[in-house]
Amino acid sequence: DKPPAAAPAAQAPAADGGGLGLAPWPKVNFEKFGPIERKPLSRIQKISGPNLHRNWVMIPHVTHQEEADITELEAFRKEIGEGYKKQDIRITMLAFLIKASVAALKAHPIFNASLDGDDLVLKSYYNVGFAADTPNGLMVPVIKEADAKGVAAIAEELGALSGQAREGKLKPGDMSGSTFTISSLGGIGGTAFTPIINAPEVAILGVTRSAMKPVWNGSEFKPRLILPLSLSYDHRVIDGAAAARFAKDLAALLTDLRRALL
Repeated sequence: DKPPAAAPAAQAPAADGGGLGLAPWPKVNFEKFGPIERKPLSRIQKISGPNLHRNWVMIPHVTHQEEADITELEAFRKEIGEGYKKQDIRITMLAFLIKASVAALKAHPIFNASLDGDDLVLKSYYNVGFAADTPNGLMVPVIKEADAKGVAAIAEELGALSGQAREGKLKPGDMSGSTFTISSLGGIGGTAFTPIINAPEVAILGVTRSAMKPVWNGSEFKPRLILPLSLSYDHRVIDGAAAARFAKDLAALLTDLRRALL
């Protein structure tokens, strides 16, 4: 006798979660609970939203937290900033962060790389993107060849690109080719966050507001200006120990930027 035929397997319902087997997005009649207003997404949100979603879902993110003592750096920034005001150049902490990040990227090349199939593409150029908050949404202009520019030149370019971003005048070339990105919320606040990696990069630096903290120097507590750093990295490429070393070296560079000259 032939064994009874197996019953056909029940077919799973089609997923409405982007092909990832996620539960479908809830459909809610919001008017049922109170007055509402509908506003269409901006063009930038429509473009950046799917990219952010892809990056978050496809890249295994880990965020390493570090702190940098920027007491002397902030004093130096204010000192030289007065002189550059006459040239209409605003020396910001972001300009120093870009300069220090380039030095850290040179010391840790894997952070200036991209994953391409089974290959790791190590880049010998240093283009640093920075997140710009605009009335229409988030944009990421790029400082090209940041390694060849001084802090003042970087600051001047930051001002120009930020202005173009706010006015909606950035060109595609102004937002392409980055090898590392910095998202700074220091002008707003916060103590830490998880920035989403800007694919095909493998890491991104998040920065929040600096604050005075008591720091033990071996004999007494001294007030020091501490800057929180949040480094998100692609765990397929970078392990935790490498991230900790990068963040530690970056913090040391910010504490004494003369190290960037070595």
